[in-house]
Amino acid sequence: MTVTKLHAAGRPVSITPLVTFRIVFGWLMFFSILRFWWRGWVTTVYIQPEFHFTYWGFEWVQPLGSIDMHVLFACIALSALCIAIGLWYRVAAIVFFLSFTYVELIDLTTYLNHYYFISLVAFLLIWLPANRHYSVDVWRRPQLRRTEVPAWTIGILRFQMAVVYIFAGIAKLDADWLLHAEPMRTWLPSKSHLPIIGKYMYATWVAYLFSWFGAVYDLFIVFFLLNKRTRLVAYGFVLIFHIATAIFFPGIGMFPYVMIAASLIFFSGQFHERLLSHLPFYKSMAQAPVKQSAYQFRWSRPMMLAVTLYVLAQLLIPMRFLAYPDRLFWTEEGYRFSWRVMLMEKSGAAYFTVKDSTARYGYAVNNSEFLTPLQEKMMSTQPDMILKYAHHLAREYKKRGVQHPEVYGEIYVSLNGERSRLFIDSSVNLAQQQQGWQHYNWILPYKLPVTEQK
Repeated sequence: MTVTKLHAAGRPVSITPLVTFRIVFGWLMFFSILRFWWRGWVTTVYIQPEFHFTYWGFEWVQPLGSIDMHVLFACIALSALCIAIGLWYRVAAIVFFLSFTYVELIDLTTYLNHYYFISLVAFLLIWLPANRHYSVDVWRRPQLRRTEVPAWTIGILRFQMAVVYIFAGIAKLDADWLLHAEPMRTWLPSKSHLPIIGKYMYATWVAYLFSWFGAVYDLFIVFFLLNKRTRLVAYGFVLIFHIATAIFFPGIGMFPYVMIAASLIFFSGQFHERLLSHLPFYKSMAQAPVKQSAYQFRWSRPMMLAVTLYVLAQLLIPMRFLAYPDRLFWTEEGYRFSWRVMLMEKSGAAYFTVKDSTARYGYAVNNSEFLTPLQEKMMSTQPDMILKYAHHLAREYKKRGVQHPEVYGEIYVSLNGERSRLFIDSSVNLAQQQQGWQHYNWILPYKLPVTEQK
């Protein structure tokens, strides 16, 4: 990084965008955790299942007991509340990041892009001085108050938002999405019950409209948000797009609301000053004198190096799918953490057989004996989960007396409305295959049916 760029990144700007971001993020996370608890998902997702699909390399991350898991979620909610009000902010940010990410790592089944986004933002907040204005910390210790922060502290959050949007847009530059309007053509008819617009959900042109608008929106919305002349109109599109997403696809969870709130970071310090001025006690706190207006990091150059490395990581991680052969949507190798949001309709049916290598008999596996319906659904189309489940079956059947268990899978998968076809080599003993980041050569190559190749 050149001296000029370093100076520009370190120039003082208003702290208010950080303050707003801290408040809306904290409150949104607080109510999200309460919602998760209220719906009983702590029990059904993390306590009741006997087996969890842990991330490779994080097998040590296991759910706690019922009481401990609820205590852990209480800690997440409490730390989110502390972030929102700016109480013991640094400790709260660390606790939230560690506890939320721990829960996220328990089971691959629950992976969602916005969970990953929340972990990244929580990590960033640990290092950002978002509590140095309008916070309980400042009320308790007025000498902490600052009105300005280095520009990069705002820029890094804008960059993170840009990564989400732009990579999501690039991912939509796909033949299925643009030329065949899939999976929108498959999904939209199920929304025909909606009032007024429901009758249009079977129209092909509507599926194409949704697909193309989604691609254009993701690719360019950041640039319109960065331009002060188009920012307000662009945020109107943010509201329309994400509210529509929440209505049409409620299964996406909190992602639309997270993006609506986080997109406020693109507005100017003056805008946030006016926004915060409507909050209780803000004017009295804003008028209090400060000994030093600008926040300064103790180790600015090491911090800028860390920021540079973080930026490079965020640019490279979504591109790692290029290291794998075959079609990404088929193999899903390098699919996670690449901001591919709602890009495919994929379903599968998985049948497993456990055989004893020293005998001729085998056992047909009843998946419901080991997995919840959600786990079985997610596992049946994702190779790393298929392999992890096969290893689990080998261990379980060995406990039942099968001396040398071999596990074989007959799995059929349908992608974006195509006919179901065999997904993996059914002659491969999955119990002997190694888990890792390497390409799984037992995945059958993606190829269109002969009738569609003509």
